[in-house]
Amino acid sequence: MNVFELEIFEQTSDYAEVRLRGGGGVKTRGLDRAAIEDLIGSVEQAYTEDSVVQRVYGSASLRELGERLFGFLDGDQRWFSDTVTDPRGVVVRIAAEERLRHLPWELVARDGAFLAVAEQAPLLPVRAASPIASLGSQITPGNRPLRVLFMATSPDGVEPVLSYEAEEAGILAATTDTGTELVVEESGTLDGLRFTAESYGAGYFDVLHISGHATVDSGRPAFLVENEFGGPLLAGADDLARAMAGQWPRMVFVSGCLTGNAPDGGTIPSMSESLVKAGASVVLGWALPVGDIAASQFAAELYRALAAGQPLDRSVVTARRRLHAQHNRNWHLLRVYADASPLTPMVTPRHTPGRERIRVRQAGEEFLDPQTQLSRVASRAQFVGRRRVIQRCLRTLTRPLGTPDAAEALVLQGMGGLGKSTLASRLLERMPTYQRLVWYGRVDETKLRELTEKVTFSSLDQQIEAATLIGDERADLVIRLRYLFAGPLAQIPCLLVFDDFEQGNLDQHDGGYILSVQMAEILPALLRAIRDTNSPSRVVITSRYRFPAPVGTSVRVEALETFTAIEQTKKIANLPNLRPDAIATPEPVRRRSIEAAAGNPRLLDWLDKIVNDPELDVEGLIAAIENETDRFRETILAEKLLAAQPIELQKMLAKLNVVELPVPAATVHALHDHPDADRHIRRSGELGLLEEGTDSETGEPRYFVSNVLRPLIRPLISDEEHRQACAAAARSLFGLWVGPAPAAAGDAPR
Repeated sequence: MNVFELEIFEQTSDYAEVRLRGGGGVKTRGLDRAAIEDLIGSVEQAYTEDSVVQRVYGSASLRELGERLFGFLDGDQRWFSDTVTDPRGVVVRIAAEERLRHLPWELVARDGAFLAVAEQAPLLPVRAASPIASLGSQITPGNRPLRVLFMATSPDGVEPVLSYEAEEAGILAATTDTGTELVVEESGTLDGLRFTAESYGAGYFDVLHISGHATVDSGRPAFLVENEFGGPLLAGADDLARAMAGQWPRMVFVSGCLTGNAPDGGTIPSMSESLVKAGASVVLGWALPVGDIAASQFAAELYRALAAGQPLDRSVVTARRRLHAQHNRNWHLLRVYADASPLTPMVTPRHTPGRERIRVRQAGEEFLDPQTQLSRVASRAQFVGRRRVIQRCLRTLTRPLGTPDAAEALVLQGMGGLGKSTLASRLLERMPTYQRLVWYGRVDETKLRELTEKVTFSSLDQQIEAATLIGDERADLVIRLRYLFAGPLAQIPCLLVFDDFEQGNLDQHDGGYILSVQMAEILPALLRAIRDTNSPSRVVITSRYRFPAPVGTSVRVEALETFTAIEQTKKIANLPNLRPDAIATPEPVRRRSIEAAAGNPRLLDWLDKIVNDPELDVEGLIAAIENETDRFRETILAEKLLAAQPIELQKMLAKLNVVELPVPAATVHALHDHPDADRHIRRSGELGLLEEGTDSETGEPRYFVSNVLRPLIRPLISDEEHRQACAAAARSLFGLWVGPAPAAAGDAPR
């Protein structure tokens, strides 16, 4: 696109000069200051959050506003009319005072048509935040796929909860053909952003994409990031700049409300402008509050174009056109701030000779059913929820041994269908620099030797050395593994995943589970070798049941809970037959199906497949769903295992069942006043009969009886016992969360 620069500056207090540079010349004209003030005042009054939200995407009032902005640029000499005739399109860098720069130049219209979305000769307004080109005048695009650092922030207690998973999935889907290396910073913290940027180094990423809520706090634009506990933390442009420490990519997209808005009538720089002044070359932001769906759709189309090798300016125009074509009222809210660096392509087109390819496969391809060879986990694009769980797991897997939360092994434990394998797959995606080694079901020493086949070594000699070490049975396994991690694997961090661990690797013992004979040799040797060599490699285990950790090793258990209401809503939105707009599914069937699934993601997937079975009538369909769910519950929850437990443990679950939210241990004890209460709690958790999560604020355990288990245990207590349990739970939770219970009337305190 052809580039012009529009400069407006004061010569006196009453007079300004307008200059248009480009096309081999300079055009100038004078302008009264009163005309500028009149434009600013009228546009500010017309272009507010309330007025814009109430209008449709191309209303007459917006067109009138756009025509006025064009008239201001064109003037009596009409020289701007000639500028916007180039069919390739025009980039107009607006170098003017803040109050003029912050006006909605994206609405510029001529003859009733918005130029920013025109098919021929489109206009891209760029607010010039610096006259210096931070990247130089010549930029060579990378002959490789696009590299994006994606950080979504979702602090606890901040509403509404955004569908950041959908935004990530949209980018991946849009760039399937061209490929995009999308690295996700999962913590949502400034420290996490700093660590990730430093880990990859300056110049690695093409784009930094930060998604979340933003606001203006006491006149200061700020992004709501997360603190170390998942709570909200306001971060200004200077905070983000310190986190990046000068390692800016070609483009930064702060995709949050008001990130492109200059507060106080334009007298305070927007967050986007401040980031450019801090060293970023190009920054994209939103002028007003933007819809979650619109922001995700814009991002997907933007990265589709960038990944295909399109210039940055043309890519922004393409994404804006996409929103406009969909009649989305947010189409004009995106703003571009930049220094003088050219808006050229970031990467080469897909079929450029010698173009690098992405070598890392999707983690879901590692979790294949041994019989069908189909993936047993949700794809990266389908994954939702588990944010706090993922953050805790990543701390365990990435922190050096000997530091808080670190361990040689992480166990993802919970009943069937809660997504343990899918979560393990997600962790692999979040650690792209680690090599992936996944075993399914029973593993013996012969299977373990497949390690040398699963790892990609830097040379054949290394692979031969590794195979020799692990296959030499003259030495104990722990010694062989120690030499392996100190030698061929010393510079190759690995994630070793044992999926469905309960299948052949655990034996029943004393009402619980312990390691099988063969695994009792393999797992301790593996964990000790990692510890003794201080290897960055880690072990991840998915298991329905808990088991004692090997002596002298560090194992952390993350117990999965049923989906929260928010997570379930996100999950259902991805299911074609159960989502709210599923026309083919009658609402009563949809509602009862969701209730039957009870927050279990596997059940939701399964029910979604059968609710519209053409061989079933509506009444028969509802009965089939409920009947099949009961049968599925028996499979998942191992009803015989529940029946094998002491009756007092079963009654504890039935009493705790009266509370439909996770509760602390004190409430469990209040409901289950029994000398073996601690043992019952521990045993229930080990067997997956009781969900054990972690309170994100206190770090203390919390317990919950899954909705899926409820029909099996309600008959275990009488109506009177149920009433007493309700009263005990209410008293306990009131005392823990509110304060001492109020004294009864006439019962004065001493």
